Amino acid sequence: MTLSPLLKEEIALLPDKPGVYLMKDESDKIIYVGKAKNLKKRVSQYFLRPQEGKVQAMVTRVHHFDTLVVTNEKEALILEMNLIKKHYPRYNIMLMDDSHYPYIALKKGNDPHLKLVRKRGKGDYFYFGPFPNSGDCWKTIDLLNKVYPLRKCKTLPKKSCLYYQMGLCLAPCVNEIPEERSLELYESIKRFLLGDVDEVLNDLKKKMEEASENLDFERALGYKKDIDAIKSTSTKQRVELIDKTSRDIFAFANRDGYISLACLTYRNGLLIGKKSFVLQSFGELEEQLKEMIEQYYDENETPKEIVARFEGLEDLEASLEVKTAYPKEGRLLDLVNLAELNAREALDAHFSSARLNDDNLALLEELGKTLHIDTPFRIELFDNSHLQGSNAVGAMVCYINGEKAKKMYRKFHLDNKNAGDDYHSMKEVVTRRYLRLKEEGKEYPDLILTDGGITQVHAALEALSEIDVDIKVAGLYKNDRHETEGLIDGDGNTYPLNKESPLFYFLMRMQDEVHRFAISFHKDQRLKKMKSSYLDGVAGLGEIRKETLRKHYPTLESLLAASREELSQLLPKEVANSLYLSLHADKTI
Repeated sequence: MTLSPLLKEEIALLPDKPGVYLMKDESDKIIYVGKAKNLKKRVSQYFLRPQEGKVQAMVTRVHHFDTLVVTNEKEALILEMNLIKKHYPRYNIMLMDDSHYPYIALKKGNDPHLKLVRKRGKGDYFYFGPFPNSGDCWKTIDLLNKVYPLRKCKTLPKKSCLYYQMGLCLAPCVNEIPEERSLELYESIKRFLLGDVDEVLNDLKKKMEEASENLDFERALGYKKDIDAIKSTSTKQRVELIDKTSRDIFAFANRDGYISLACLTYRNGLLIGKKSFVLQSFGELEEQLKEMIEQYYDENETPKEIVARFEGLEDLEASLEVKTAYPKEGRLLDLVNLAELNAREALDAHFSSARLNDDNLALLEELGKTLHIDTPFRIELFDNSHLQGSNAVGAMVCYINGEKAKKMYRKFHLDNKNAGDDYHSMKEVVTRRYLRLKEEGKEYPDLILTDGGITQVHAALEALSEIDVDIKVAGLYKNDRHETEGLIDGDGNTYPLNKESPLFYFLMRMQDEVHRFAISFHKDQRLKKMKSSYLDGVAGLGEIRKETLRKHYPTLESLLAASREELSQLLPKEVANSLYLSLHADKTI
């Protein structure tokens, strides 16, 4: 590769210090962010060694670069992650995993109760997790709520509820719970979460036998189901029980330009779940694996130890403040092999699924060539939703480097005067979105896509013109059968798409996502409005009682399913009866 005088000068000035480097193209746009223990050694390698594949494509687009010197590796990691999340450089391979994995939070003190949280908080809770998915977390919470007499209400009501009458709650709303009883309950649940379930099983077994002796077979069956559920949960956790150390076990598999990284999550020696990520390869394998793990812990708590088959993770000990281990034999090696099996299965599933990407960047380049514009690495799509002009909302989804960037999704409540008017609704959301970005000095997308034809495109272009913002706009137009046919630009030029092509499916996934996001937002708003309307006009139902009902019955369906007796647990009997009659006056709901 022939270096420009500017690059030669910048390479010569590189310091022998740790830091972060920013590769930039001719327009001064950041296309890659990386970190290095030695900037001179790492950055010069890109230009002085032969490269191939996507790294070569990136290097050929580098016009100049900047460096930021830091004092240690941890600072470099934090700075690198912050810059990547701010600029979304096109060549940084991102996990695009916006999830904060859930924890079970057990309240300490005189009012023990359970809840799901996404981040560890203050010391007034005991936290167990993180769980790789919320489903497993909720199953455990539901099981604990059945076994232990914990309060189930988010806020304490003024009177005891049905759970108290069933013996499933101590009713702290009306009873003063002795401190020793609360501590006993807290410690028992904590032991359960840490894997000691024998005490609970013995207690449930006694209750089951007593119920059976009293010929209360229905209750005995209920205890039997609880026992089976606990055994199933504990068996799953004990399959590969090691010691009480919290560990994450990593392994990878690679094939045809893709890497799969699998993580088995152990907390206090218990397996609580697994997570797999599949990404396109970029650069040296060891470096990418290390970067993927760093990104994973940017959103998740680090354990005491990271275990892996592949070496080279020693740098993480300093940047993440965590121990690393590379087992050669024994139980830990068995767990690494299990993680590797999960990585291979995730890679196989990726290649056999309909979402085989081909190459997102190649598809974006094809899209740019189709529309005769620069490659649109960041695309924002808009859609509006309403029902006969009511509850009108707008929605915007964002794709960066062909992947969903969910943190950048936006919802819009539309002005009532624009409800049912697709042109002015589109104009409103585009104006609001990009006027705000302009006022805040934030980066614009490379392309706006509207879920509609020339009318929607013109609405977006008119909005941009009025606020003096220049962004390329195109629409996904439909044929007479209301099927997406292709793309259309502001001049009315159409670009039909081959419905068997990867680009067509690529755009359809985007279109489906913005449509799903808009519809779900619209449904939420409509249900809230319907629910509020059913609460209006009921004698004795003021704002405080309405808010109590909203907390206990988050959806209209759950409110309609409530019986008079259940409503009476939250409201005076006459108010509950009036509300029940109001809710069921129209049986066609």
